Amino acid sequence: MSKREVALIDLGRQHAELRSEIDGAIAGVIDSGQFILGPEVSAFESELAKACHSKHALGVSSGTDALLVALMALGIGPGDEVVTTAFSFFATAGVVARLGAKPVFADIEEHSFNLDPAAALAKLGNATRAILPVNLYGRLATLPQADVAIIEDAAQSIGSGPVRGLAACYSFFPTKNVGALGDAGAVVSDDEDFADRVRLLRTHGARPKYVHAMVGGNFRIDALQAAVLRVKLRHLQSWTKARQDNAARYRELFANATLPASVRIPAHSEDHVYHQFTIRTPRRDELQAALKAAGVATEIYYPHPLHLQECFAELGYREGSLPHTEAAARESLSLPIHAHLQEDDQAYVVEQIAAFFR
Repeated sequence: MSKREVALIDLGRQHAELRSEIDGAIAGVIDSGQFILGPEVSAFESELAKACHSKHALGVSSGTDALLVALMALGIGPGDEVVTTAFSFFATAGVVARLGAKPVFADIEEHSFNLDPAAALAKLGNATRAILPVNLYGRLATLPQADVAIIEDAAQSIGSGPVRGLAACYSFFPTKNVGALGDAGAVVSDDEDFADRVRLLRTHGARPKYVHAMVGGNFRIDALQAAVLRVKLRHLQSWTKARQDNAARYRELFANATLPASVRIPAHSEDHVYHQFTIRTPRRDELQAALKAAGVATEIYYPHPLHLQECFAELGYREGSLPHTEAAARESLSLPIHAHLQEDDQAYVVEQIAAFFR
């Protein structure tokens, strides 16, 4: 095949297809003059709750703030511990530390990249207040059976099903499966009291205005972002199917390619919505460089596990503490999997990988 450019994600094409709908949605907000909360946000929250098969959805300012306000709603603070994974974006553990609590890292399952439930249970102690698993790359984590609150970091797994723990926290960062035109997030829950605390905390804990029952923050979602997300939510089901179809096509292409056994593709799971299609190889960095030279964009999620980050040095983790996590950080490489990916592009990607190993 001749050289071609394959983007990791194609927001330009997505927005071109939706431009008239998005322009109309934004114009409607401008004409209304209601930019903070209001009817557009209420409509978005109702539609999101329905899409997530859940009772309550609260729009917030980012995926990070969704995690933060969810832990605040649990009252987590100094002296508390939250068990989580070190193979994730920084926000997962960062929000725990911001509240003065201690992130306790457990290892991942080698086959799924997700928190190992048995390893998580082994980390529980008297100070544990919550478990924070991550549905990494869009695959649902197996939840531990524990007598503490479970908050799902579902930033990458919208469309995978209903909330399974106390709450799920979503991100609408522009490159997510459903992305805003900036930062936005949501907390989704079936628990009435918990949802009400999140609703209160996102507006500085005030109800009514200027009367503060709790110390919260400014975690409100903008009405403009809610309007854009309402447009995109209508396409979630078809985009998810396209990603899953692309994953199936990758599996077929990889099955027909001649590759060493050390190259591993993601394990199949019916609930996987494929925010990423992530392969593993000990020659990851060399392969990434070769793909870049061939015009194929890839990304490493995540090259530096959280337990070895400088800001968490005082927690006492060392290399070898979480062997599956550290191996994944060395070997993982995410390929293009977006809903607008073309079949010829996928064939080109796999051909370039096969050529590298030849």
